[in-house]
Amino acid sequence: MATVSPEVLTPLTSTREPAVAMQPVVDPAAWHGEQLEQDDSWRFELTAQEIAEIDAAVAGVKQRGLEIKDITLADFPLPTLETKLAAMKQQLMQGRGVTLLRGVPVERYDIEESAIAYWGIGLRMGQAVSQNHHGHLLGHVYDLTGPTRAGASSRAYHTSAYLNYHSDSCDVVGLICLHPAKEGGISSVASSVAIYNEMLKRRPDLVAELVKPWYRDRRNEIPPGKDPWFELPIFNFAEGYFSCSWHNFYIRSTQRFDELPRFTQAQWDALDMMDVLADELKHETGFQRGDIQFLHNHVIVHGRTFYEDWPEVERKRHLLRLWLATPGGRPLPEATLERYVGLKPGERPAGIIVDGMKFKTPLSPEYKEPV
Repeated sequence: MATVSPEVLTPLTSTREPAVAMQPVVDPAAWHGEQLEQDDSWRFELTAQEIAEIDAAVAGVKQRGLEIKDITLADFPLPTLETKLAAMKQQLMQGRGVTLLRGVPVERYDIEESAIAYWGIGLRMGQAVSQNHHGHLLGHVYDLTGPTRAGASSRAYHTSAYLNYHSDSCDVVGLICLHPAKEGGISSVASSVAIYNEMLKRRPDLVAELVKPWYRDRRNEIPPGKDPWFELPIFNFAEGYFSCSWHNFYIRSTQRFDELPRFTQAQWDALDMMDVLADELKHETGFQRGDIQFLHNHVIVHGRTFYEDWPEVERKRHLLRLWLATPGGRPLPEATLERYVGLKPGERPAGIIVDGMKFKTPLSPEYKEPV
């Protein structure tokens, strides 16, 4: 399949028009990788004064002995940086759907200080929600199992394996890089709006498949009263807004359930074309230490290459992750409610909720539930 050349790309837009199923979508989040590379509006860098503010806020939290999950906006004042973070959120939610903040001094922070700084910045983007059945509000992207993803309860972010393109079960996902890999682990992002538009040009018959409901595997993280799977279209339209819910691996793994129908050839073709277009339209982000990336999951998909890690434990690839809900965010279809427990129309995706869960912000990637 031929790659779209830069000279035939339409200019990036800062406007949005009401989105209609099976029609092209006009949205600021519709971009191709070459366009995003040339656009600096989504990149931000900390100044010395802003870093000093973060240092002071971290020191204040430590002095008061606050648990990370209990830190509020009032506990983490950033009087000068506040304006820049507001611009980041505007770009994230109303603009390109991706932002990068560079310069958090993790090289001189310990793990707790890095987590506090990250949490305080993340508060400006949204409200933390649970990332797994342990109730983790702070996640660790860290290799615990090697390049394997065996088992129905395995999680790809605890491997060094290739991660195919996907979106997470929240409004916004954030990552801060504490240590990059020795080799590989290249992160890529792509606009799901652009993927939809490009597929509509080439294969509208496959778009027609993706606006239908698709089963998704809960991977043994089953809320009370729910099935081990749920249904939701991949391309969604609500109140004139487009959104994409691309649980790539979890969609494909529903075929492990004998009770569910087998994919048709058209469905397999649609899934494969999503992957092909994401790779074709991607922008590679290349994390440095102290980088924070936020992605708007309803308009962005992301992936990662296989990586080789450093042999020293203290140098292993390590990212901290936040899943965030954004009150007042992009309207979502009512079918989204089936993913969550107790969610009411108009409320935001609440992460992963299971019976008996207690929220935690562990500081170790090898955290285990107490016996």
